[in-house]
Amino acid sequence: MSAPVRVWLNRTYAENVFFIDLLRAAPRPVEIHATHVDPDSPVLAAADFGSLEPEGLSPEAYVEFALEFCARHSIDVFLPRLGQLAISLRRRDFEAIGTALVCPSAAAIAVFESKADGYAAMAAAGLPVPLWRHVRTADELLAAVEEIEEEGSTACLKPASGAGGEGFRVLTREPFSLRRLTGFPDASVQLDLVLNALEQSPEPADLLVMPLLEGPEVSVDCLTSPDGRLLAAVGRAKTRRRRTFTTDPRYLEPTRRLVETFGVSYLSNVQYRHHHGRPVVLDVNTRPSGGLHQLRLCGLNLPWTAVQLALGEAPATAFAADLLDTEYTLVSGIQPVLPRQRTHAWQLGAAAAAV
Repeated sequence: MSAPVRVWLNRTYAENVFFIDLLRAAPRPVEIHATHVDPDSPVLAAADFGSLEPEGLSPEAYVEFALEFCARHSIDVFLPRLGQLAISLRRRDFEAIGTALVCPSAAAIAVFESKADGYAAMAAAGLPVPLWRHVRTADELLAAVEEIEEEGSTACLKPASGAGGEGFRVLTREPFSLRRLTGFPDASVQLDLVLNALEQSPEPADLLVMPLLEGPEVSVDCLTSPDGRLLAAVGRAKTRRRRTFTTDPRYLEPTRRLVETFGVSYLSNVQYRHHHGRPVVLDVNTRPSGGLHQLRLCGLNLPWTAVQLALGEAPATAFAADLLDTEYTLVSGIQPVLPRQRTHAWQLGAAAAAV
């Protein structure tokens, strides 16, 4: 039996336990290492080797930790989530110790580190983006909201940098009332409260204001070669709990132009919603999405094919087109967690090395 391919996932999302399942489905043995700061992370429970990693490191110090981890565990392929930009900048240092990175170039990652910079770059490239305004002050926020309301839309805001739906709020002019204390909390916030907070803030904000976009949300998972060619892309349309797949050119053609224009190699994800019925890019992730495993229903194992690309191999990327109309939902499973640890595994390794 050939030696296993050692793959490391650092501080990734809980849903990537399913990503690990796909790596285990590869035709070759795969040894999976995972690290996190949370000892209860499901990813640590799912990996072959789970350990804690340090908290509070600067980006540069985290790269040094990552290099030491890769060397100590003879990691063949590293899929970074945390510290992706800093790690990509040191790609040659990882290659020098025999570790291939599954992430885009630092230049491609940097474009989308800020959502404001990403929207500006996509607009300049002629890609479909929604109306958006980068605001820092109360006056800028109010002007942006009025512009969006004039076109007949509801305004929403989110941080210019952040992951997922972190910080997303719908702006409302409706006064606060006791009705807001019934039912479940929602994502709306009074415009006057936000304006007041901005006026009182000693520092400028870093926010995006946009129209509230229409569904369904379409999340396109991509596999791109190291030289920037799109090899596979399938969209996942989400309406509440119901899911289906799509290869509609309205989503796949701008996705191809996006990843090839900016060189977003390996695994990435482009999210769309709709503005007055027109698909527009909502977000670009230069990492695999948490729902990437769902493409197994189309016969695609993109985690393993990305590892093959990193190893210099030519993977197969054909999918089962007859399954594209399949509707499905998600069902979770149960796995035991690791015992709680009081000392970081990397600290134990460092102490042993010093003896």
